[in-house]
Amino acid sequence: MSEVLLFHHALGPTEGLHAFADELRQAGHTVHTPDLFEGRTFGSIEEGVAYAREVGWGEIMARGERAAEALPNELVYAGFSLGVVPAQQLAQTRSGARGALFFYSCLPVAEFGGWPAGVPAQIHGADADPIFMDEGDVEAAGELVASADDAALYLYPGDQHYFADSSLPSYDEAAAKLLMQRVLEFLARV
Repeated sequence: MSEVLLFHHALGPTEGLHAFADELRQAGHTVHTPDLFEGRTFGSIEEGVAYAREVGWGEIMARGERAAEALPNELVYAGFSLGVVPAQQLAQTRSGARGALFFYSCLPVAEFGGWPAGVPAQIHGADADPIFMDEGDVEAAGELVASADDAALYLYPGDQHYFADSSLPSYDEAAAKLLMQRVLEFLARV
């Protein structure tokens, strides 16, 4: 079974994030869900991103690093949207990464050096999500897939950014079930 460090999106640690983590736990995995926002939640992506900017991206990244410090190096790093930023940094820079799961977002591999050899990855996004498709994430995901030994990009029909968060109106049950199936298969082999 895998040990996963899962970072939340710009709305904060929602009930949907915890439900997702609980589903992974029910499958036998250990999942840590640190709060990068120190108890704050937001009603919109814009509000959450504004808070992250106010605190500073360096501090958000440092909070992610601090969350990892008490844990073993052999983790699967996962993140939803904004949470991909610390997850990707840790997957690329902390030795011993077992894998990476990026939901709704991906940064250029060069942002944190190169993709580490032998670290598998999955990137999941909606094929008509204006954030994922129009802001460079899908291109960065393609670059990651091309540079990694074992990586896959999965696109789901729809235009919702947070389609796998069951606590939000953007939730797409069919896409979320398929995403979870792929994630569980990934975690079973890393």
